[in-house]
Amino acid sequence: MHNTETARPLTGQDYKTLALAALGGALEFYDFIIFVFFANAIGQLFFPPEMPDWLRTLQTFGIFAAGYVVRPLGGIVMAHFGDLLGRKRMFTLSILMMAVPTLAIGLLPTYANIGLAAPLLLLLMRVFQGAAVGGEVPGAWVFVAEHVPARRTGYACGTLTAGLTFGILLGSLVATGLNTAYQPEEVLAGAWRMPFLLGGVFGLGAMYLRRWLHETPVFAEMAQRKALAAEMPLKTVLRSHRGAVAVSMLLTWMLSAGIVVVILMTPTLLQKVYHIDARTALVANTVATLCLMFGCMFYGVLADRLGVKPVLFVGALLLAVCTWVFYTTLRTQPELLLPLYGLTGFCVGVVGAVPCALVQAFPPQVRFSGLSFSYNMSYAIFGGLTPVVVTLMLKNDPLGPAYYVMAVCVIGMLSALFIRKA
Repeated sequence: MHNTETARPLTGQDYKTLALAALGGALEFYDFIIFVFFANAIGQLFFPPEMPDWLRTLQTFGIFAAGYVVRPLGGIVMAHFGDLLGRKRMFTLSILMMAVPTLAIGLLPTYANIGLAAPLLLLLMRVFQGAAVGGEVPGAWVFVAEHVPARRTGYACGTLTAGLTFGILLGSLVATGLNTAYQPEEVLAGAWRMPFLLGGVFGLGAMYLRRWLHETPVFAEMAQRKALAAEMPLKTVLRSHRGAVAVSMLLTWMLSAGIVVVILMTPTLLQKVYHIDARTALVANTVATLCLMFGCMFYGVLADRLGVKPVLFVGALLLAVCTWVFYTTLRTQPELLLPLYGLTGFCVGVVGAVPCALVQAFPPQVRFSGLSFSYNMSYAIFGGLTPVVVTLMLKNDPLGPAYYVMAVCVIGMLSALFIRKA
């Protein structure tokens, strides 16, 4: 049975599963990320007006970071039940846990209405969002990888990662549109609520669509053979798969550095360090994010053709070179911003091949728990620390972000050499 399964072509059902998973992932990522684009407005509305500006910014980003910190907890709990009760149930639950808090943020009373309860409620909603995303991303990769034939894992994971990236793009487009249509004071007066309400409604819609998904064949077969994990799946992972966890965490570090530095932080850096105006920086960022989506799919397909090890090794090398060229050339030739940022965005697409390595690193019984633990722990540590470290490096050298990404790419290249299939 297994050989025919590996050799079969992708069916209409496979494409439907991929499309529904990617759409849900995009909407969920939009819900998670939209906060960043309105951090200034939220900071002004949810904290005392007499608070100094730097402290307000710090606390607003602190609330954003809280979403990252609880990711491992949400991911571990949801993966635990995903390995025992099924992938599909957790997949539907994660989107509900994201849509409801997003909707709630759009309806929250501000500091002017309820005082200190406002930032605390905001923090609570953000914690729910973080827990949801911690279950969603690893869950979605496992879900699509177990649905398609084994030799198409890269394509499936790459497409899904492109879907998540589309969520970031959607957030950026909605933010740009809103800031174009409304004056800053109108945004503060209530327009900032619209993206959150929109995201909540989107999420509930995606949850409805996910009812049409089937349980993964891999999980169904394990359940039938009664081959599910006998003990707590995470215990097995930490006892028998420590090497896989280490490699997976280091590869996730490269993934998070590429996304956080090149895609999420660079628009601000372009304005502060290179004195490029906000509109140009946003347009360039949109181009880079679009190129990243294509890059994810390109590297995913390549991983199926050539194997995930060489693709990650060469991809990490290319990303390091591109990042260096991007940051050093901008100083002398700012007119090259669009093509260079687009190319660098495409090179960040190597992150589309990372989940393929992570999915293959763990056996099916503990796959969800192993992937979720490694990915979320790494994201909580490195995803949370990266902005801080890069900001500190910038103080001494405007090329700080480039050095950071290049260093992490070298770690990624070395980790690629240790990739093994479970």
